[in-house]
This record gives sequence, structure tokens and C-alpha cells, in this order.
Amino acid sequence: MTRDFLGYGDNPPCVSWPGGARLAISVVLNIEEGAELALSAGDERNEAMHEVSQEVWGAPDLCMESHYEYGMRVGYRRIMRVLEAAGVPVTLNACARALEGVPWLARDAIARGHEICCHGWRWEPHAGMEEAHERATIARAVESIRRVAGVAPVGWHTKSSASVNTRRLLVEHGGFLYDSDAYNDDVPYYVEVAGKPHLVVPYCFDNNDMRFHGDREFVHAADFAQYVIDAFDWMYREAAEAPKMMSIGLHLRIIGRAGRIAGLEQTLHHMRQFSGVWFARRDAIARHWIEHCPPC
Repeated sequence: MTRDFLGYGDNPPCVSWPGGARLAISVVLNIEEGAELALSAGDERNEAMHEVSQEVWGAPDLCMESHYEYGMRVGYRRIMRVLEAAGVPVTLNACARALEGVPWLARDAIARGHEICCHGWRWEPHAGMEEAHERATIARAVESIRRVAGVAPVGWHTKSSASVNTRRLLVEHGGFLYDSDAYNDDVPYYVEVAGKPHLVVPYCFDNNDMRFHGDREFVHAADFAQYVIDAFDWMYREAAEAPKMMSIGLHLRIIGRAGRIAGLEQTLHHMRQFSGVWFARRDAIARHWIEHCPPC
């Protein structure tokens, strides 16, 4: 694979967002609870990352499972209240196995007007996955979401790293408008896959509540808000020259905690004070880009 270190360079695409907006905001709510690795689910090991970094070997990790359950039991509704108050549509980046356990959540999200993007079957990277297994995994995940949510996903995003085959397998499967398996730009772009143009809608790890976990770069709700607001202010300024897209990554079990949710509320309140901002689902961004900035 040839890496592209130039992108659009000094020639950004000449396109406007709907209504003449200069900056598109894509809020992504990751639905992973129930798809994390767990011996109790028949997986080969337990997930090691939650509110603490700990991996239990040889026995079900009831502590870890309980932490993930919080996202479905409490976090989802808390986050939805904040999003609805701000009038913000989102893309649910959903693992199919997670939705299998909470079909009510899939139906509720669709009824609220949100998009469901496929985040794989389990919450796992695809890097190094054997091709036939990956092909079957993609098909299984798509069919599961179609059955549970009543609509097939048109977007795909692998946890962490995709395999060298993932994008081609998505194109071969058909039905996908875009994937988000890239972190290398602030606007969508096309790549050639199997001789055809394929749209990439990039994601990011920095405007992301997962930084409350791991090395804990974020501790207080205000840490999240300040970082994301700083990113927004800078991108809004740049977007006066050329269109920009900003992604914000959320997780039920993380930002859905009472001590963190105010960071999301503060962030959305700040953004809502600016004109020329388009809050959009990723499928809407993809469709607009394909229509107004078609591949050459």
C-alpha cells in the first residue's frame, strides 16, 4: 500500500456545507458495551481496559463487565438528554454484538433520527485477521444490524486498526457509502479501491472522551470541554478559507458518567453560539460530499 503524505495540499476542495456552513461537526457515539472481549461471552480472553487497566486471566471478569454495563443502563439515556437538548444528530458507531443484547437501544436511536454505523461484530481490531474470516465477520455484522435496527449500515469503522484487506472487503460486500478507518485529514477524501473511488470520512482520537481512560489525559469534565472547544475554535477560523469537518468521539461508559457529562454539555453549548456550523450524521456528510465534490 502506498501512503499519501500530501492529501489535498494547497488545493483544498471547493465545496460548501449545506446552508453555506463552513464547519461540519460529526459527533460519534460509540456503542461497544456487550461486544468487549469477555470469557463469559465465549471469547478467548477478557478486555483489559475500563475504568482501570486490569486483565483477569482464566475466569470471568465481573468487575470489567459491570463497568461496561453502566453505559447501557445509565450512560445512554444521560447522553441522549444532552444531545436532544442541544438538537444534535449523531452517528452511533455500533458493534453488532452490542446491539444484539440491547435491541431497544437500536430502535430508540433510529426513532430519534440518529445513524447507525457498523463498528464490527466484536470490539476488536481487524489488523492481521485472516481474509476469509474477516469477510464473514463483515457480513455477519451488517446482517445483524440490519435485522436488529431495521436498517442496514452505510458506514464502517474498525476498532483501532483495520486490516490491509478491510476496505476492499467492504467494497466487495457492497452497500457502504463510506468508511472511517483513517485519522489523517479534516475533510473527506476518495481512495481507489478495486478500481473504483471509495469515500473515506476520517475520524480522530484527540477530540475523544477515551482520554479519560488509559493515561488519563482528561480528569475533569472541563478538561474534555476545553480541549474540544480549543479544537473547534481553531478549525472554525480555518474554515473561513476552506471547508472543514471536525469529529468528536464519545462512549456510553465514559462521557456518560455523572462527573464527565457536563463536559459534553459545555462543548455543545459553546458550538451552538456560532453561525455557519452544521451538526451532521456521517452518512449525511458522505452523501453531501459525493454529490457536491464527486471523484475526478
